[in-house]
Amino acid sequence: MAGFGWDVYAIGALAACFAGISKGGFGSGAAFAGATILALFVAPGVALGIMLPLLMLIDLATLRPYWRQWSWPDARLLVLGALPGVALGALFYSVAPQEAVRLLIGAVALAFVAWQLAARAGLVKIGRAMPAWAGGLSGVVAGFTSFVSHAGGPPVAIYLLSRRVGKTAFQATTVLVFGLVNLAKLGPYVALGIFSRETLLFDLAVAPFALLGAFLGVRAHRLVPERTFFTITYVLLTVTGSKLIWDALA
Repeated sequence: MAGFGWDVYAIGALAACFAGISKGGFGSGAAFAGATILALFVAPGVALGIMLPLLMLIDLATLRPYWRQWSWPDARLLVLGALPGVALGALFYSVAPQEAVRLLIGAVALAFVAWQLAARAGLVKIGRAMPAWAGGLSGVVAGFTSFVSHAGGPPVAIYLLSRRVGKTAFQATTVLVFGLVNLAKLGPYVALGIFSRETLLFDLAVAPFALLGAFLGVRAHRLVPERTFFTITYVLLTVTGSKLIWDALA
């Protein structure tokens, strides 16, 4: 297992399991916490390269339990918007230094926590259903943030919540959208050299933890309240996001 220390493998296993639980059972976009945590131990590009195959594996594992329970009109609109967002993300990554990527990942993590806490406190009010153009715009933002930090969940969540879809339809639509978005990111990641032999070997080593997390997430979706899971998530993202911003600016 050359290239990475055992401490990084341990963090990677935790990140993979965490991502699986989030993508498998809780649709608030917290799966990107895995990349945020990993970016503290390896270069941001390496963290992104490690997490994408794991996220795609989780997408495959969680697609069947939610098959055809999604809102297809909303999913189609979000995916069509996400494609130019992915292209913008690839352009940003190709010209930005790694410190800028680290700074953006940290900023997205803190923005995610701030939005979630504001929503739970009732400070964010989602009124009538957003129009189609807003869904497309949400997709663009999701595609961009997903490319550079695997954090496309919040804009998708805002749009879907405005559509008043049910809990399972929300989760199923999220699984479908990001399954397709992650597939769209694969080619640009290869072209930009984000993958390497070391990252792929790393993925093989921690893949079982990703599948375990997906299994637990699907089972927990109907049994476990989200509050405890997301309390832990908010703490992790606040600490790691702040550290990434500090490191980038320092």
